[in-house]
Amino acid sequence: MTRPITAGVDGTEESLAALAWAAREAVRRGLPLRVVHAWRLQPDVADRATQEQWVRDGVEDAVRTVAERHHGLEITTELPEGAPVETLTAAAADAELLVLGSRGHGPVVGFLLGSVGQQVIAEAARPVVLVRAGDEAAGEAAGRDIVVGQQGEPDDSAAALRFAFETAAARGATVRAVRAWTLPPVFAYSPGSLKLLDEAGGLEPYEKKALAAALQPWRDRFPDVPVVEHVEMGSAGQVLLSMAGRAQLMVVGRRAHRTAVGARIGSVAHGVLHHADCPVAVVPHD
Repeated sequence: MTRPITAGVDGTEESLAALAWAAREAVRRGLPLRVVHAWRLQPDVADRATQEQWVRDGVEDAVRTVAERHHGLEITTELPEGAPVETLTAAAADAELLVLGSRGHGPVVGFLLGSVGQQVIAEAARPVVLVRAGDEAAGEAAGRDIVVGQQGEPDDSAAALRFAFETAAARGATVRAVRAWTLPPVFAYSPGSLKLLDEAGGLEPYEKKALAAALQPWRDRFPDVPVVEHVEMGSAGQVLLSMAGRAQLMVVGRRAHRTAVGARIGSVAHGVLHHADCPVAVVPHD
């Protein structure tokens, strides 16, 4: 089954930027574009048919603009009536990726991630890309990297790395893989861990070897994608954000499991989403 690139729109400036981003990505990947607008009947405004027509007119105007820019792109639209979170989460389930808009006012303030976007990211079973208002194709210019965070064992970041390499291959871009590390507390050392560190030659060489091992399967699968390995001491969120200025897309992972208080994004993804000044892809993993 061919999965579409799905864009959630609501007529706002940021959602139109997300739609434009989604259309460009669909063209690059040779995939269809699906445009979804979830709406709810507003009481005491107009009858159902009139309100639905208003929604349809707005979506058709946005789609017309995209179609004029990308001749031949297959575009479908859906106007389901229902709650945005549930509707967009369901739309993500059979999409290659879901693209949403998020307001932003510069690299200091960063994204203003609303409750809908935050809940969809936490619940979606597929990658979700957040695009800020004002995003333009010029930001995807040659020389900017696909920056991806890697942590833990190779399997922990496999989904995010796969997404980053696939995106880089479609764009002819470089993958910049980032692994951050910090000094572990004294009680975390054990004879086994000390032996591994000694064999690796120290903490930083150990982290570099761990990043190289995680990247190797994807280097083999995508031999034409240039890769830069970046290992730096510091918190993962801070190190990734320091790379945002050279990124055309930032890719981070999140664990696809629920806690007692519901699904959560995770501190690293949360920080990057709110402060990176480039589009951010959040990729769920087991």
